[in-house]
Amino acid sequence: MIYFDNSATTKPLAEVAELVSNDLQSDDLWGNPGSLHELGTSAYKAYINAKEDIASCLFVREQELVFTSCATESANTAIVGFLRRNKRNGRTIISTKTEHRATLSVLERLSNEGYTVKYINVDRNGKPDLNELSNAIDGDTSLMCFTHVNNETGAILPLNEICEIRNQKNRNTALYVDFVQSAGKLKLNLKELNVDLASFSAHKFHGLKGCGFLYVKNGVKIDPYILGGGQQNGFRSGTEAVYLYRSTALALKRSQEDIDEHYDQVSKINDYLRNELSKRKATILSPEDALPYVLNVSFDGFESETMLHCLERYNIYVSTISACSSKTKKISYVLEAMGVDRKLATNAVRLSFSRFNTMEEAKIFIEKIDEIYELFALR
Repeated sequence: MIYFDNSATTKPLAEVAELVSNDLQSDDLWGNPGSLHELGTSAYKAYINAKEDIASCLFVREQELVFTSCATESANTAIVGFLRRNKRNGRTIISTKTEHRATLSVLERLSNEGYTVKYINVDRNGKPDLNELSNAIDGDTSLMCFTHVNNETGAILPLNEICEIRNQKNRNTALYVDFVQSAGKLKLNLKELNVDLASFSAHKFHGLKGCGFLYVKNGVKIDPYILGGGQQNGFRSGTEAVYLYRSTALALKRSQEDIDEHYDQVSKINDYLRNELSKRKATILSPEDALPYVLNVSFDGFESETMLHCLERYNIYVSTISACSSKTKKISYVLEAMGVDRKLATNAVRLSFSRFNTMEEAKIFIEKIDEIYELFALR
C-alpha cells in the first residue's frame, strides 16, 4: 500500500498504540484526574506532564494549552470564545475564503448574528493580498482568522508580514491561526510567531483521532465553549482523557526528532513528483514555495474522482478535495478562490506525504500513472 493522503489523517505510531493499550490497562492511570484520592492524583500528574511535554515542543507554557476533542472544537472555541469575551474590541473579523470549513462555518454563523466578516482575496499562490489586508483592518477589527498551511495546496501563510500589519494598524486585533497541517512538519515557536490563539489536531501528526488542543496566549481571555465541572481551569469542562493526552504528547515529541531531515526527505519526493508529473502534462497547482508535504496536481483528461479510483486499484491512496468536503461532488472552493481554471480544478488531486513515505513509493506512483494513461489510451 502507498498512502499519499496524510493531510486527511495519518497512521498512528506503533508507540502511540502501545502507550494507549498500556494506559488503559494500567492500575495507576485510569482514575478521574479531578478526584482527591491517590488514583486521581496519579491521573492528574500524568495529565499535567502531557501538557508540559506539548508546551515544550511549542515553546509555550502548559497553562496556555487546553485539550479538546479535535481541531474543529479548538477553532470553534477560539473564535467564538474570544468574540464573546471581548465584545468591546469590535465586531469585525478578517479572514479569507481559503480557510478550513471549521473556520468558515463559524464565520458564516457569526455573520448571521450581526458580525462583519471581511474576506481578503488571495493570489494564485494562495497568499492573502497584504495591501487589501492593511486597508481592511480598522479600529473595529477584533479578530483575524488564518491558516498557517493550507490543507489542499500546502500554501504557507506570510505570518510575519501579517503580524507587522496588525501591529501597525490595530494592536488590539487578536490573531487566531490554524496550525493543523504544519504541526509535526515545521518547527513552531508560538511565542516568536506572535499568535494569540492556535488550533492543533493529534491525528495529523501520527497521534489518535479524538484529541486536539488549543493554545491561548497568556493574557488573552476567552469564554469557555463547553460548560460543566470547570475542568482545565474552566476553559473546557469534561473529565480529562489522560490516555489521549499522553498519546498526543508522545506523537508530537516524536515528530520533532530529526524534523529537518524529514523535511529534506519529503522535499526530494515532492520535487521528483513535480518534475515527473509535469513531463506527463499534469499541471501543478500547489505554489512553488508550498510546504513540500502537500502537492496538488491536475491530471489532463481525468476528473479527480476518476484518477482517485484508478490509483485505488493499485492500492495507492490520494484524495480529491479536503476530506471534510470530499462527498459534496463540488470542485475545491480553495482552488476556486485562488483563481484556478475550473477545468483544472475539476481534475485536481491532492497528494500529501508524511515522514514515513519514501522515494521508492514516489517512483512506483509514477509507474502506475503511466499504466493508467496507457490503459485509457487503449480504450
